[in-house]
Amino acid sequence: MATEIAPDVYDITVKTAPDARWRVHLFDGETPTLVDTGFEDTVDVLADELDDLDIRPERVIVTHGDPDHVGGLAGIVDRYGAESWVPDGVETEVSVDHRYGDGDTVGPFTAVHVPGHTADHHALVDEARGIAVLGDAVFGSDARGLPAGYFVLPTAFFSADVAAADEHLERLLDYEFEVGLVYHGSSVTDGASRKLASFVDFAGKP
Repeated sequence: MATEIAPDVYDITVKTAPDARWRVHLFDGETPTLVDTGFEDTVDVLADELDDLDIRPERVIVTHGDPDHVGGLAGIVDRYGAESWVPDGVETEVSVDHRYGDGDTVGPFTAVHVPGHTADHHALVDEARGIAVLGDAVFGSDARGLPAGYFVLPTAFFSADVAAADEHLERLLDYEFEVGLVYHGSSVTDGASRKLASFVDFAGKP
């Protein structure tokens, strides 16, 4: 299922389970771009959704190396011949066109290294469009049983180093964006950078 979460920006569900779903994000435009690729075994599901939208991705960007983000890369590249961008340090089963790191420009995005969830984790910010793909740097607040519309930190169960993940969120405060896209829980579509700043610079923070 694909939902247009912002103009020409689609949240595509590739897999569901009780109380959980996994997704990728699609940006339509001059160079249609997928951000992350789902699992290896959900490539056909993703392709069906892309067919329904009549959008053929020409670029694919991976945020980090978890299986639900990079697992479908080989299948997507093989099917569409899309140009691939993958962070330094992420292992893949396919030859990658471009490696990127902190501060690099990837299409319309600026890459921001936000390690903690994984060592190679990057967010992607398009300030001109007012959108950031936050990957798993944060979850939507409803992923933890709270009202939707805000961010929470993934627990230690999901993060290699939850203290580092918390600390490095500050790197995102240099950017302004209205929409913050996440992969678990609901994305924030109103005042996202402001809400993230409130979460990071909480009252009483030492």
